[in-house]
Amino acid sequence: MLERPNPRAAKVVHLDSGAGLANATIQQRVVAVRSFYDFLVEDGLRERNPVRRGQSGRGGRRPKQGLVRRVEQAPWIPNETGWQAVLDAAHAMPLRNRLMLALAYDGALRREELVQLDVGDFEPAYRLIHLRAATTKSKRSREVAYGDATSQLFAAYLSERRTLFGRIDGPLLRSVSRRNYGAGLGLSSWSKVVEGLADKAGVSRLSTHTFRHLRLTDLARAGWTIDQIALYAGHRDLSTTMRYIHLSGRELAAKLHRAAASIQIDRERLLATLTEQR
Repeated sequence: MLERPNPRAAKVVHLDSGAGLANATIQQRVVAVRSFYDFLVEDGLRERNPVRRGQSGRGGRRPKQGLVRRVEQAPWIPNETGWQAVLDAAHAMPLRNRLMLALAYDGALRREELVQLDVGDFEPAYRLIHLRAATTKSKRSREVAYGDATSQLFAAYLSERRTLFGRIDGPLLRSVSRRNYGAGLGLSSWSKVVEGLADKAGVSRLSTHTFRHLRLTDLARAGWTIDQIALYAGHRDLSTTMRYIHLSGRELAAKLHRAAASIQIDRERLLATLTEQR
């Protein structure tokens, strides 16, 4: 599973080699095999399970590695050049799609949360979106904010929406295709939009989750605490939120360079005393 050629290698963007299955996929398959052998052991058809389990080092025990090491990859986010290319490519998109991009970033919205937005979920006076529990992954409601540019796109889209479909409530984002005219967008619709945007911008790793990753990373760069980011993102586990804290390392690098420059100046000043005559 790690080394065999991947028939979808051209479309796999998270594996540098283009071979083998993703670590998460391998983990799932190993669990299935382990469960099968647990069944055989329970029925007395085998003496032991050959698929070993990992064990923590708690209680003074020595930790044991499982059959396949779990790989935790940091979320990918575009650099400034890549992000600018995405925004430039988005200029040619319909108004609805530009609004979706802006909402996905500002609200750090998952794909499911974005396409299920209702008109009534918005509070334009405060630029707030009330995410209903039924639409979130954690099944907990939360509130997110959006900026001035998104507010302008939202007002323009509402005007366009009234022209196309009349004054109707319900799903904010609606299809304009002849087959599903006026129906609420599905998950695949946003995925196809982002795929087209990635091709046009030349940013192959762009996905529907990239906007969420970038927003949460930017919040970490802005000095938000881990609790505040977790609340905004709707995370149950703070370890998930920590991934974005690590991604905000540009500011740490800048501090390091400034500190190094200051130390170097002090070193040069002290070395200069060697040139003085005593």
